[in-house]
Amino acid sequence: MSYNDRFIRACRKEQLDQVPVWYMRQAGRYDPEYRKIKEKYSLLEICKQPELAAEVTMMPVRKLGVDAAILYSDIMNPVASIGIDFDIVANVGPVIDNPIRCAADVDRLKPIDVEGDLGHVLETIRILDRELDVPLITFAGAPFTIASYLIEGRPSKNYLRTKAMMYGEPEVWHKLMDKLGDMVIAYLRAHIASGGKAFQLFDSWVGALAPADFRKFVLPTIERIFSELSDLPQPKIYFPGVSSGELLPELHKVQADVIGLDWRVSIPEGRRRLNHGFAVQGNLDPVLLTAPMSVLESYAAEIIEQGLEEPGFIFNLGHGLFPEASLEKLQELTAYIHSYSKKYIAAREGKETSHVGS
Repeated sequence: MSYNDRFIRACRKEQLDQVPVWYMRQAGRYDPEYRKIKEKYSLLEICKQPELAAEVTMMPVRKLGVDAAILYSDIMNPVASIGIDFDIVANVGPVIDNPIRCAADVDRLKPIDVEGDLGHVLETIRILDRELDVPLITFAGAPFTIASYLIEGRPSKNYLRTKAMMYGEPEVWHKLMDKLGDMVIAYLRAHIASGGKAFQLFDSWVGALAPADFRKFVLPTIERIFSELSDLPQPKIYFPGVSSGELLPELHKVQADVIGLDWRVSIPEGRRRLNHGFAVQGNLDPVLLTAPMSVLESYAAEIIEQGLEEPGFIFNLGHGLFPEASLEKLQELTAYIHSYSKKYIAAREGKETSHVGS
């Protein structure tokens, strides 16, 4: 079995013969086979069965031909270990039984016990390390995004309680950030020790903050997470979520290898705002998957060409796949990304060779 390491090499800004691709939420409800599994088991029930979670993780690799697997899990899984009771409610998202509302609530949070409470996640990673012929990306939710669920008690559109704590009780807020940062560091380190080949820190909702507030209330914890994991040689990705383009100039000191971009900022502009210091990942609008294939290919080609202007590019979506996406169209898109980028790279190298020899 040959091992496809294009994703890892792209993270390291190495030259490639074609652009690697994976999709956020690539194991999901767009797949009829997955929908049948979800009729029998909830997300959390799947996560607690390592063989089943590993199978769901591998399904999109086999069906789509992507260049990396993303662990089937949920960003809320580790918070159960620190003393938070929650459920994933259909058509709602995470719902917290005991929300964080005051200093005493933060004080009662325990240190994470990854081996004791989340051994099923680590076993899933070990199975995938044996079975996959592409790299496994593991992940964690970033402290702001996790905190927004813990404080609001469920998904929110305006983050009223979250921002009220941030602005009104900054000492409590920073203590919560510290505890969630500790949780993320321990959780991701255990992932890599179990066989993860890269990790992504999802900060899905941090784009709700102004740059100055991000810099003051969130960035120190993000920098600490990546700094404390900097001894690990595996690639590290930070995805600051949707509507986060204004935050990109704040990330220069983050010790990540790759920054994920959403579709509101072009690849060249994202690189400029990042001072060309990272590989980049992105950034097709997921809703384009509803467009005719010719339209989808046109947008994908532009992203590929922009991505290949500099070393270090991974094709992805600007956010996660949605249930209405077509499995067949995703298969076509993946094949197109591989074939178009391969031809584009070969043609460009041919021109360069011709120029050198002239």
